[in-house]
Amino acid sequence: MVSAALRARVDEAIEDLGYVRNQLASSLASTRTGLVGVVVPSLTNGVFADYLASIHDQMHPLGLQVMVLNARYSAETEERAIATLVGHHVEAMIVTGIDQTEKSRLLLRQSRVPVVQTMELCDQPLDLNLGLSQYEAGFAATRHLMSLGNKRIGHLSARLDPRSRRRHLGYVAALRKAKRSAGPLVASTPRPSTVSIGAELFRELIEKAPDLDAIFCCNDDLALGALFECQRRGIRVPEQVSILGFNDLEFSAQSCPAISSVATPRSEIGKAAARLVIEIIRGSGRRPTERRIDFGYRIIDRESTIKRL
Repeated sequence: MVSAALRARVDEAIEDLGYVRNQLASSLASTRTGLVGVVVPSLTNGVFADYLASIHDQMHPLGLQVMVLNARYSAETEERAIATLVGHHVEAMIVTGIDQTEKSRLLLRQSRVPVVQTMELCDQPLDLNLGLSQYEAGFAATRHLMSLGNKRIGHLSARLDPRSRRRHLGYVAALRKAKRSAGPLVASTPRPSTVSIGAELFRELIEKAPDLDAIFCCNDDLALGALFECQRRGIRVPEQVSILGFNDLEFSAQSCPAISSVATPRSEIGKAAARLVIEIIRGSGRRPTERRIDFGYRIIDRESTIKRL
């Protein structure tokens, strides 16, 4: 709307003054904020680092800014995070999991923006749902260890967030289907998951069940801790105890021996969630016909598991 010469003068003044546009005023005038809200349960868990990187990679080239808030594995903190993002008039919301409180669900519905629930699957999503069945993954992981000839399969879990609990339920269901009982083969803690906690839980488990021949860990941190504890005790992996982790973080393939794991497509889920949001708010504006997409999982056998005779 102005000449090139005047535009150049304006740009020069902006540079000299360090002027920053008032984003709130601009959003009121345009009804667009250019903001997309994302809520994750952790900013230190490597699973969500990969996931967030994929979302950022899709959003930034289009000038969309991602506002990330940490729910800290707390339903109440997640409520406050969602309320904060709604208050900033984000154009879309991407949340982790499907277990939002009634208040959170109400806030998301009333926001009238696209909402993508990720990393898990549910029968009745709020809007869009991309993920995998944590229950089925836990079930399949346990069945896989059975198929390798393991008889006494233990389970380690920490944090006990909804996804971990569903993996545990899958583990229990697989044992029941095979007419086996978990009994003393479970060690868990509500504390945050770490490598040292994995070692601690394995010590607890091996003392209760010295005859166990495999363990399914609810994440790779615990699996690595269990591996280290086996090495300290002179327990040969996988000859005496097989170890299967979950999420397939980078260190799993690089450990010695390399840790078998259930690979979850977190980067692909993040990328797909971002693309769906972009298509709705910057494209056609229409929701896709398929609102629930199962990305599945893969069981990757490495050196920490073995076929028993």
